[in-house]
Amino acid sequence: MSFRLKKLLLINPLNRTRKGLIIHKHVIYPPIGLGIIANLTPSDWEVEILDENFDEFEYKDADLVGLTALTSSVTRAYEIASIYKEKGIPTVLGGIHASMMPDEAMKLVDTVVVGEVESVWKNLIEDFDNGQMKSRYDGVLLPMEDAVRPARHLFHKDYKFASIQTTRGCPMRCEFCSVHTFNGRSYRLRPVEEVLDELETIDHELVYFVDDNLIGYGKRSQDRAIELFKGIVERGIKINWFASASMNFSDNEEVLEWAAKSGCRMVLLGIESERIDQLKDMNKNLNAKMGVASYDEVFRKINKYGIAVLGAFIYGLDTDTPESMSNRTEYINNADIDAVQATILTPLPGTVLFNRMLEDDKIIFNNFPEDWQHYHFADVVFKHDIMKPDVMLQEIKDNWDKLYNDVTLKKKFIRTLKNTKSSAAGIWSYGSNLQYYNLAFEHDRPQRDFAEEFGLDNFDASPFSINV
Repeated sequence: MSFRLKKLLLINPLNRTRKGLIIHKHVIYPPIGLGIIANLTPSDWEVEILDENFDEFEYKDADLVGLTALTSSVTRAYEIASIYKEKGIPTVLGGIHASMMPDEAMKLVDTVVVGEVESVWKNLIEDFDNGQMKSRYDGVLLPMEDAVRPARHLFHKDYKFASIQTTRGCPMRCEFCSVHTFNGRSYRLRPVEEVLDELETIDHELVYFVDDNLIGYGKRSQDRAIELFKGIVERGIKINWFASASMNFSDNEEVLEWAAKSGCRMVLLGIESERIDQLKDMNKNLNAKMGVASYDEVFRKINKYGIAVLGAFIYGLDTDTPESMSNRTEYINNADIDAVQATILTPLPGTVLFNRMLEDDKIIFNNFPEDWQHYHFADVVFKHDIMKPDVMLQEIKDNWDKLYNDVTLKKKFIRTLKNTKSSAAGIWSYGSNLQYYNLAFEHDRPQRDFAEEFGLDNFDASPFSINV
């Protein structure tokens, strides 16, 4: 009598309406959540990841299908789930969107996982085996000790970056963000030795720390960051890495020194706006308290250690006007910001911003779930108090062109080389700017001529962008 392994098919859906997300494979990172689920699944299951970042979806038979989705990709997730539901194959959906909109998800899939999956997946599998799988499982926030590692061998081989997580949670409550709702309002730290052990198993030279804020808050977090960076050096782990942090990344220069020694090439800082009133409006209190006048010192300190600054900015804020957005662009282009992530204000479900706009009847794309595919940070999905949506979108695109045109990119590249004295920082920042331009305008802009003009050998405009 032969024994058959049960089949778990895990699917990472892709928003099919955004050409930029389809043609630029450099700007994406492996689906860690699906990798964690794979490692939590008992050995009597065969697990496969179908990743639409690289592979066109085609129906594959399975006993159970699990999907994860951001808001921008959940429409596609529902579409795929419907194919399996029609064939009577149970579907499970988890991730940030399903956690924020569980009632919606429960109408379109068989089972919804709300919150972090680690505390519920084994129970879900046991219930499935007993024919008693529930329609909803609510995860609880677990300590980060002995965190489950993702099954990296199941990720697509063409990912340019490996990714790893060292912390979860955020005490900040920015109006446009749902991290504190999903991962909790306390800062949970993973033991440094466990992080280093996992890093030693990664065979990628390029690593993205997926933490929302790698540096954290306060001296304890600073000391931990230094311990992590020193550990990378002392163990001889050879990586080039990128992470997100708050503006306090530069508070302790020992942090910067060891970050650079351990391979940090660029850090993303959530700046959002150069106006204090707007920072206060969106509850971006750390930035508002610091004051914009101190930003230049932050950038200077980071650059001094050969690290590029990727500044994240939002256009279309409540009090924005064509003039204020133009001023934001002028500020960005004149400041020592090496690369720019410029997105449109997008009210994501689970945020204070979304609830406020929904209550005020400002949401334009509200035919859910179909309209979630517009929530990719490059479209205007709400009614603005000052500008009509089409006017605002055109104004933003005009500003994007000022941010990412050839003259500006060359100036930024030269300035980065001068400030960081690092060709790596210059190349990384230029690569980031190029990819953000391509995502915004959905072009495939040439890179080789620019590299040759500046005499850069082996140039690669590598991936530096958020998943949207």
